[in-house]
Formats: sequence, C-alpha cells, structure tokens
Amino acid sequence: MKKLAYYLLKGVAYALSLLPFWALYGVADVFFVLLYYLFRYRRKVVRKNLTSSFPDKDEQFIKHTERRFYRWFSDTLFEAFKLLSISDEKLLRHIEFRNTEEMELVFDEGRDLAVMMGHYGNWEWMTALGLGFKRYPEAVMGLIYHPLRSDPADWLSIDIRSAHGGVCINKRHVLRHLMELKREGRRSLFGYVSDQTPKWENIHLWLPFLNHDTPVFTGGERIMRKMDDGVFYVDMSRPRRGHYVVEYKLISFHAAQEEEYAITRRFFQMLEDNIHREPAYYLWTHNRWKRTHEEYNAIVEDWREKHGKNIPSPNDAPSS
Repeated sequence: MKKLAYYLLKGVAYALSLLPFWALYGVADVFFVLLYYLFRYRRKVVRKNLTSSFPDKDEQFIKHTERRFYRWFSDTLFEAFKLLSISDEKLLRHIEFRNTEEMELVFDEGRDLAVMMGHYGNWEWMTALGLGFKRYPEAVMGLIYHPLRSDPADWLSIDIRSAHGGVCINKRHVLRHLMELKREGRRSLFGYVSDQTPKWENIHLWLPFLNHDTPVFTGGERIMRKMDDGVFYVDMSRPRRGHYVVEYKLISFHAAQEEEYAITRRFFQMLEDNIHREPAYYLWTHNRWKRTHEEYNAIVEDWREKHGKNIPSPNDAPSS
C-alpha cells in the first residue's frame, strides 16, 4: 500500500511538473486561495510569529507580509515538483549561482565545503547547487535531511532532491559518509538547513534571533569544524516570480580555526539580515519558538537534582 501511495503521489507530482511555468503558477494561485482563505492553514502561528518578530511594525505591514508569504509558500510547493522534469539547462535560467569561484578555492586546497541555509527562499532548488560549479563537476553535492514520517512522502522528497545531481544523506549518517568520501579522496559540498528547532536534549546554545531568545542547533558546526570545511552562507533573493539568485557569502574559510559557536552565530546573523530584507520568503508556519529558556532552565535544574551534575556537553559524547 505504501508503494502504491508513492507511485500515485509521484504520478501527480510529475504530471504537475510538466506544466509550463505560467500554468503551474495558475495552479499555485488556486492553491493559495484554498490554503489562506478556506483552510486557513496555520494562520494563527504565522500571525503570532510575524507580530512577535516585528514588534515595531504596524498591522498593515503584518497582514501584507502574511498574504505575500502564503502566495510564495504556495509557489514553492509547485516549484519543487518542477524539479522532477525540468532540464539542468532550463533550471539554470531560473536560478543563478554567484561567487562559486571563491568556494572552489577551498577545493583547490584539497578541503571540502559546507553551505548553511535557512528555510528561506526556495531551499528545494538548492539541491541543484552542483550545477553552479564549473571546475569541480565531479564533486559530491549533498543535502543533509531529516526523514519524513510518511514513507511515500519521504520517497518522493528524495526523488525531487536528487533529480539534479544532489545526494540525500540522513542526518544520522552524515559524519560517517563525509569521512568515507574523504578517505576516497573525493571532494564534497554539503548543504545544512540549520534553523530548525532542536529537541530539549540537543539544546546547547541560545541566540537572539528575530526578537526572540532562540535555541539553535550546533551539530552542523561541530561537523564542519571536525572536517575543517570552508563554510559559506546561502543568501537567496527572488527578483521575480520563478527566478532566484543565490549569492554564496563566506562564513569561515577554515572552520577548524574558529572558536566554538562562532560559525553558528554568524549564520544566524546573516539569516536574520536576509529575512529583514524581505520577510515574506521565510517559513513562518513553523512554531519555531515553542521552547522557552525558562522551561529549559527548569529542565537543567531538575537534571542537576537527579544526577548531581550538568547535562553533558555535545563535545563529551563519543564521535559517531
């Protein structure tokens, strides 16, 4: 039954991908009306996130940004389907990659690359990031991902993300995979979507982000420092519908030389700058600030009382 559901789901997605962009966006417009006005999908969460992130903005700004967000959100779903059938050449007419030359200098030194991105712009199209490299077309271009609960949806997402040369690696296996590539002498560039909300046991750093005290993941940085990657930020803009520009901005040329959490701090500052420039293209439907620092402090205190010591640091854990 799961395989049948997968084939049906992929059949519909592939049929939609064959539509020309003007027709695809016509379907997206209908979907926007249903999502925003009829089903009111996560409207309360989006309104709460926007209001708390931009306390100095008036109601008109919040409502205008909210509607623009839902229009873009609808577009990105159908743009993702487009990856199933669009050619590399045509895709490159819709997404432009800038500053790959500086990134290739890291490859020239025999080291690997990591790019950090948030849920901003069209992160699904970033699975084609290898198309922007001219001197290292043989490099492994990977995306670290968290498997979906639904197997058919997970299989479809892997099909979409691997359609243009990307390699999807489960986040649990990424370090082992990177070490294998290094032993084989193969260059790699891996993308880290780094703005998810960590579970309580994975919280080791809080940062000011969009007017909130925010718990953030640091596991990606630990891998980058261990591998001494060159690290770049994905600054994505959308000059017009169906077109994106990706500018890679340097975070660290030698991750191993950075102080702990420096890379994560720079990433979140750059992401916040990106969001302030154009807030409608960020994923506001996620309940990103459901964990508070007060709750975390209470959990830490309870742990101390039960175990007589602090919660272990991630650096105390054995390597995977």
